[in-house]
Amino acid sequence: QVQLVESGGGLVQPGGSLRLSCAASGSILSLYVMRWYRQPPGKERELVAVIASGGGANYADSVKGRFTISRDNAKRTVYLQMSSMKAEDTAVYVCNARIQRWSSSGYDDYWGQGTQVTVSA
Repeated sequence: QVQLVESGGGLVQPGGSLRLSCAASGSILSLYVMRWYRQPPGKERELVAVIASGGGANYADSVKGRFTISRDNAKRTVYLQMSSMKAEDTAVYVCNARIQRWSSSGYDDYWGQGTQVTVSA
């Protein structure tokens, strides 16, 4: 099977930095686009950043200039470097990846379990 596991969440002060990781494992033939979503308390899930297999990236306006998404295809891992963090960044962060398995002729989207990020003094 295929699974995504996030790590790196925790408590950080306003203005601080945090780096999230999401590693894919299993019978993976190809990794395509990878994304980070977040869901603040009491709000709907939103797309934070997306990165293509070749490295091209896009961001939500709320995080532009502060967050950086990157990937290491050899490690099958996507990262989210968060800097100049604000209270509004508090949320459960979840990674998503489009993956083709060895046993499949197509692809499916997979989701991680999520990791809590809290920005508080």
